[in-house]
Amino acid sequence: MRDRFWEKVRPERMTPEEWEALCDGCGKCCLNKLEDEETGEVALTRVACRLLDDETCRCGQYAIRKTLVPECIRLTPQTMGDVAYFMPETCAYRLIHEGKPLYWWHPLVSGDTETVHEAGVSVRGITVPEFEVPEEDWEDYIIEEPGT
Repeated sequence: MRDRFWEKVRPERMTPEEWEALCDGCGKCCLNKLEDEETGEVALTRVACRLLDDETCRCGQYAIRKTLVPECIRLTPQTMGDVAYFMPETCAYRLIHEGKPLYWWHPLVSGDTETVHEAGVSVRGITVPEFEVPEEDWEDYIIEEPGT
């Protein structure tokens, strides 16, 4: 990957490896969200997608996730305009889309994949699997975004 590519290269010109490296491993995008249809406000819950590994904060079936969870969003430079509003506030994809810098704890900046967890930004240890909570009860699991 190119040195500090996220500061110099527009998303549509990043290599697939660079684009994937933007993921900080927080796991917040894998939390189910509730969107108010009237206001557009998005609330984060601690109810996680059934594929999220709570320890690693990564998708346990990333390569085939769309097959297993058809509603999973595939982030691309082209889709960011439509989905950035419900991505986590600290998400590198959202930050880059909005022209903002990455945080110090992002693995690309810190050089360490654990800093996202050490900074209290990830969902490690706070999730509950979606198959354990009926969808009508998700409101009971609304949380503030970790790290904000």
